[in-house]
Amino acid sequence: MVIKSERNVVRDRRAGHGAAATAATAAAAAETTPAAAAAGRARGADSSRILWLAGLYYLLAAVVVTMWLWRDPAGRVVAVDPYDSDQFAWFFRYDATAVAHLRLPALTTLGMNAQHGVNLMWNTPMLLPGVLLAPLTLLAGPQVSLTLLLTVGFAGSALAMFGVLRRWRASVPAAAIGGLVYGFSPALLQSAGGHYDLQFAALPPLIVDAALRLATGRCGAGRRAALRCGALLGLLMAAQVFITEELLFDSGIAVAVMLAVLAASRPRLVAARIGDTLAGAAAAAGALAAVAGYPLWEQFFGPVRQHGSPFTPDYYKNDLAGFVRPSASMLLHTRASASFASAFQGGLPEYLAYLGWPMLILVVAAAVVFWRLLTVRAAAVAFAVLAVLSLGGTLLAGGHQHSIMLPWYWVQTLPVAGSAVPDRFSILADGAAAAVCAFGWDAAAARLAARPLAARWSVGRWSVGRSGRPGRAGGRGRAGRPGRRWRPGRWVLAGVALAAILPLVPRPLAAALASPVPPGWTATFAALRLPPGSPVLVVPIPESAFTEPLRWQADTGVPSSLVGGYYIGPGKNGQAATDGSGLSEEGRYLNLLWTRSSSPDDATAALPAGHGAPSRAQMLARLAAWKPAAVVAVTTRGSPLGEYLTSILGPPTSSTGAMMAWRLGRG
Repeated sequence: MVIKSERNVVRDRRAGHGAAATAATAAAAAETTPAAAAAGRARGADSSRILWLAGLYYLLAAVVVTMWLWRDPAGRVVAVDPYDSDQFAWFFRYDATAVAHLRLPALTTLGMNAQHGVNLMWNTPMLLPGVLLAPLTLLAGPQVSLTLLLTVGFAGSALAMFGVLRRWRASVPAAAIGGLVYGFSPALLQSAGGHYDLQFAALPPLIVDAALRLATGRCGAGRRAALRCGALLGLLMAAQVFITEELLFDSGIAVAVMLAVLAASRPRLVAARIGDTLAGAAAAAGALAAVAGYPLWEQFFGPVRQHGSPFTPDYYKNDLAGFVRPSASMLLHTRASASFASAFQGGLPEYLAYLGWPMLILVVAAAVVFWRLLTVRAAAVAFAVLAVLSLGGTLLAGGHQHSIMLPWYWVQTLPVAGSAVPDRFSILADGAAAAVCAFGWDAAAARLAARPLAARWSVGRWSVGRSGRPGRAGGRGRAGRPGRRWRPGRWVLAGVALAAILPLVPRPLAAALASPVPPGWTATFAALRLPPGSPVLVVPIPESAFTEPLRWQADTGVPSSLVGGYYIGPGKNGQAATDGSGLSEEGRYLNLLWTRSSSPDDATAALPAGHGAPSRAQMLARLAAWKPAAVVAVTTRGSPLGEYLTSILGPPTSSTGAMMAWRLGRG
């Protein structure tokens, strides 16, 4: 009877009663304008309270996940990848030093890889968080800032997804579930093991939201509203450039997929919005160019430029079995699944696929049952596409490589796409899965409440249900809103959601001690009295496998310039490579000698057979090429390294604690 009555209403309006109904509606609106305004203010205040409460709960959960780090936030790192943690600590010290001198960080620096320099835009310095957290870095050290960033990364990512889902009319419980699934997803948890730039994923949901609101008119009617929405989108994109460009690229893929679904589903809507959408897109491009245009020019056309990807093609990709085999970072895992994850070819920080059978089944079931809901359909297609792209160019299943070619095989040869790491699409895929769960929850709740679900979809000011009756934008009308009482079916729904989320509950991140500053480090540099900016050769020479000097420099601020480093730079023929052209044979020998000196009982620290020491002439020639103002070795006089350097350079200028130093007169 309800559906029949609705159809009669539509028929009557089409027959000529629409004008009278419109007049009556306008009169009622005029009479109730003050009450409606008051109700709108009340709803706004209530929404703000809900948002603050959600943020508080997410922050408490984030503190639980990072609690072992907070026992000593200045000296503990996630016990997975100390090398990247040392590199990020160096970047944060670099950013803070620039702010201390009342300037922004330079985009190219000689602080690392002295004599040649490093282009920061090809690396992951996280310039925006680094600058914002500079006061904390200067006060308490870079690792405290990184620990805080890690905690905010979990809570902020969850809160961003919660806010976006609420904006698209998801209920509070549904949005809360979506926020948990995304903000504390296994992809972000694994990224916390050294990939701070990927773990801080608060902006991608906001970027996707702004782009979709621009395309659908939910940012407001008219060209001016489209321009405002586009400018906001451009600013969000620019902010993401200064965190990590890779997630911006991944977000663009997600937006493109969802807009394609929208265009296929509602072609008239897209056609009607094309003018405003293009105007907003132009505003977004203008805002992006104004804020990030010069840094991007410096990246691609500056003095230290490169091309291609530093990583082996088709290597960092998801294993198909990784979707259902949890790592030891999950509360629920088996010894076999943890062993499988630890043996993953890309390493644990890249083991990003896992969602578990219950969540995968829930996403597929919600997509099939509620396919007619545009929100569910768009998110489900985006999840499927991103999940397939995360598998890379050829199939990896159960640890075994197969020759089956996947879509990324043809995409990875493109200029910009070739620099992206496929498995990191999992971060955006988890966001799409969270959206499917949230909108599916509300749709299922409406059905279980024994009310007719109008299969309402809402895009901008257009909202139509299965019955064909126009409704209020957002699908929050009487027919589409879930019932208020918790009926038995609701408890079943809650149990299903809990069963899907439970396998995703993380364990608190395991912590390890960061490499401590060697005794006498600061005193040695004070004794050398080097001018600011003087390059120093520190042994061990920093590279991707010897990052301790970066940590020591980050913790103390000295020296101001290092020979070598852990960075991405141009190698042979300008091809991007880790550590650029790499260390010379003389540099590798010094690092091997330092390892042998610091671990005399470690059989793996022995020098390889037939690996002779460079002659004095060879080492002096290499030093002349490096042009250091001083050589500083973390060793003692009686060690193999100390004796070798003394034979080359003579008696040290300074010998303090576990340090030996030679000033070479170039500073």
